[in-house]
This record gives sequence, structure tokens and C-alpha cells, in this order.
Amino acid sequence: MGGFRVRAFVFPGQGAQAVGMGKALAEAYPAAAAVFEEVDDALGEKLSAVIWEGPAETLTLTTNAQPALMATSIAAMRALEAEGVTIADAAFVAGHSLGEYSALCAAGALEVGATAKLLRLRGEAMQAACAPGVGAMAALLGIGLDGARQAAAEAAQGEVCEAANDNEPTQVVISGHKAAVERAIEAAKALGAKRGMLLPVSAPFHCALMQPAADKMAQALAEVAIKAPAVPVVSNVKAEGVSDPDEIRKLLVAQVTGAVRWREDILWMQSQGVTELVEIGAGKVLSGLARRIDKGLAAKAVNGPEDAKAVAAEIKG
Repeated sequence: MGGFRVRAFVFPGQGAQAVGMGKALAEAYPAAAAVFEEVDDALGEKLSAVIWEGPAETLTLTTNAQPALMATSIAAMRALEAEGVTIADAAFVAGHSLGEYSALCAAGALEVGATAKLLRLRGEAMQAACAPGVGAMAALLGIGLDGARQAAAEAAQGEVCEAANDNEPTQVVISGHKAAVERAIEAAKALGAKRGMLLPVSAPFHCALMQPAADKMAQALAEVAIKAPAVPVVSNVKAEGVSDPDEIRKLLVAQVTGAVRWREDILWMQSQGVTELVEIGAGKVLSGLARRIDKGLAAKAVNGPEDAKAVAAEIKG
């Protein structure tokens, strides 16, 4: 029944992690287990033990969460492949922040081991870019991108305060200096936001304070082989599909300080005919955002073996 639908495979970002993710996939599919082994080998440590056994505080560390979520996503992709689904069953792939690396890996643009190393470095660089307590991020609810940008601009007062994640029409995350972000929460409420809340993150991602991390990623990405993906990858920075390896490299650098234009990513894919999203990896965050962007957009998640079987049956049915 799903054969005529135009679909995209989407990959979650930080915040979707949970202890135990991917374990059932690894137990059910040898190809999924091999992904975790490959990531462990690339990093020279048993990240898989942290993923499956915790503790949660260790898994949540940015340096662990980023490669861990990618490993889980690619393991889920391998499970789908074992059930007969290929990347060619998607018109596009996309990922939220670090999920863009998972998308590139799933589409064959990056090798698994290289992706794990890049994400470990990305996590370390983002963590080190800003001293603890200097920056913050906050979710503004009930306000759109224009309102969030206005609040951030009013609150900056010479400091950094920017829209970092445009997640859905009523949820925008801002990032920057802590005092400026706190001022922006109040400014957003004055503009009609229902709520503004600081997020429990370790650094102010996707804003100008991440420039040192962008510089480190530019060096690392310059040395990594990137192939043309099997299907276009929808860039967080451009909010449209890209396939040229040199452009992908530049956009991954820009993504460190640039906003994640997720709402626009989804709308662009819809403009290209996409009617269904398959969220591959941990959790159902992106499926939830998709419904708030457009209730008519079908979304399903592949977290475990039963999901892989059900989604594959529908796609191949």
C-alpha cells in the first residue's frame, strides 16, 4: 500500500537518546550489531556499553550522545535493509543537527567509522567552544520564527542571541549568552509567546559562540572523504536538497554556527512531493514535529525490530 508514496528518511538529533536504544536491533540483526562494533572500533572504546547500559548521565554527554545517536540510526537503517528496504526507497534523507551526519552516512556519503570520529570531535569541539555557564539555550513556545528573531534581537544588547532551531510553527529554540537568552525569554512573552524555558544543554549550540567549533570541524572535514549521496540530503543550513560533496562539506561547517531550519526542511520536501516521513533511530521526536508542521504528513518511526518489519512490509507491499 505504501509503494506510491513519496517518502523521506529522517534522522533524529540530540535529546532523542535513551539508555538501551538500538540493543534490540543489534540482537535481531547481525548487520545492526556490526554498526555498533564499527563505531566502537573507530572510537577505540566500548561506546555500545554506554548506549545499552548507561548511566544516562554518561550517554547524555554531548561527546557520547552524538556518535551514539548516529550508531543507533545506522543500525536501524541496516535493519530496514535486511528487510528489503534500500536508501533508494526514499526520495530524500534529512537529519536534525547531528542527524544530518546520520543521513549522510545512511546515503553512503560518509563511512560509519569516519562519521563516528567526526561526531566525537564535533561533540568535543562544541563543548569546548564556550566555557560552562557562559551560554544557554531556551525553547520559546507559542511563537514563530519571526517573533523569536525579534525577541532575540531586542535581548542581545551587544551579546549573542540567535534563533538556533526552527523546529515547528510554534516552537523555536534560541541560543547565545545566558543573560541575553534569559532576556529573550521575557521579550518573547511580551510578544505573545506562551512559554519560554531554558534547556538542559551543556553549550549554546547553533549560534556565533560556536565559531571555534566550526573552525575545528572545517579542518577535520577537509581531510574526510565525502562521496555523492545516493539520494539528496536536505541541508539544515539551506533547507533544500544537496548532493555535491564539496557543498556538503561547506554546509556541515556552516551548520555548527547556523540555525537548524527543520520546519523549512520539511516544507521543502513537501514541495518536492514528499507525503511520508520515516524516522530512523531513537525516539519519535521528529514524527511529532512533522505532525505539528502539517497534520496531513504521515510519519512513522523505526526504533526496534518490529518497527523495521512493519515499515518494510508497508514500503515493499
